[in-house]
Amino acid sequence: MDQSSASSRIAGAVHDLASEVVFALQSGDHLSTVCGAAGIGEDDRTGIAAVRVIGADLLLPSILYGRDPHPGDVAVLQRAVIDFPPRTDAPAASAWSHWAMESLLRKLARAEAAETAEGLRHMEKFGRTGEEPDIAWLEQAGWQALTHQLSVLAPLAVPAASSAVNRAAGRRTVDVARGFVRAVRRRDWLQAAGAGRWLATLDGVPDTLGLDAGLDFVQLMAGQDPRVALHLRAARLIRSGSLR
Repeated sequence: MDQSSASSRIAGAVHDLASEVVFALQSGDHLSTVCGAAGIGEDDRTGIAAVRVIGADLLLPSILYGRDPHPGDVAVLQRAVIDFPPRTDAPAASAWSHWAMESLLRKLARAEAAETAEGLRHMEKFGRTGEEPDIAWLEQAGWQALTHQLSVLAPLAVPAASSAVNRAAGRRTVDVARGFVRAVRRRDWLQAAGAGRWLATLDGVPDTLGLDAGLDFVQLMAGQDPRVALHLRAARLIRSGSLR
């Protein structure tokens, strides 16, 4: 298989996965498996690579609704973490994306370890604690670069998250708001949706931004991109204040 064909297949799998996550967010359904609905199993190399792209958002419906994720989705996420670790020369955002997946798996394993020996084995596999990657690069970034990097790390934008990335974003709400406006003006809908999702989690968002109207505009203009829809749906659920 040539590289262009492989990339096309992964892009298709990412599209299908994101679509299923959006469906689960809209329906609140936590009983069915996102990966199963997208036709991805633990032995599907292309599907596992797509899960690595989606990252921790694979389990976003269970995170936002406060429910146990489907075991099949957890198993596939574990495979993505094991099979696709970041390279030593990988961008810092890639290291943080991987950390977010591992951190989520550790949290699930801690809960399971209180009940089963299998949960304890899972905890040992992913470590009892997870040292956070470097954050200086993000703290020193200009507001344009900050917004770009945060949009890549949008899976970290969930309620009550306490990572260094979340704290850095919380100190620069106005910069993220500026970045959201810039992304909209540049018609970069994926970045705008990711920034909007971050703003849904942050305090001190300027009223003059009109975030809700901005999210509506991004949805109107973005077409059928499920990754954009995923961030927008997450942002609206977070802003509704009705979760958990």
